[in-house]
Amino acid sequence: MEHTEIYNLITTFFVERFEIPKEEIKPEANLFKDLGLDSIDALDMMGMLESEIELDVNVDELKKIRTVQDVVDFVYSKVNATA
Repeated sequence: MEHTEIYNLITTFFVERFEIPKEEIKPEANLFKDLGLDSIDALDMMGMLESEIELDVNVDELKKIRTVQDVVDFVYSKVNATA
């Protein structure tokens, strides 16, 4: 799975699940300050990553994620580590 594919998956998830306008979802966008997510939304995102991409995500890893690009990089590293 490449960065672009992961970015598109994350963007689609944010648009569909959180009703965030697509134009607001940029790599540098902060999940909490810019996109208005909260801790419950972060857990929702974790659940999506675990089910859609079949990743094991722990809370400590999730705490380090702040931007859309952080999510993409995290997923990319996890997918490539198991490949």
